[in-house]
Amino acid sequence: LGELGRLDEALVLMRVIYTRRVALLGALHHDTILSGNNQVASLLRLERWDEATTLLRDQLPLARQSLGADHNMTLGMSSNLAAALANDPKHTRNNQRSTRGVDATRFDVNTGDDLL
Repeated sequence: LGELGRLDEALVLMRVIYTRRVALLGALHHDTILSGNNQVASLLRLERWDEATTLLRDQLPLARQSLGADHNMTLGMSSNLAAALANDPKHTRNNQRSTRGVDATRFDVNTGDDLL
């Protein structure tokens, strides 16, 4: 659907798949993490930076725990988080403070932690 430009519909399906996989396989299963990452990709294509960032902050620790910090998917998720933060207008140099009060330049992409 995403390739057909039906991004909103694709996102709905990604959310359903992710929710079902969490329920069936658990949050740490490889397929569940992959589904979460697919959902993030849909959010990024829709430029829904806040939602992508929130999901990635939840998913990255699980991916590290289950797959390891050096796994290709974990690294890709870190890259997606960097992209979400870089594209979100709240995290630009002119406005580094988010609504949560997090300084984007002090956010650790590897751990998902705020460094303040």
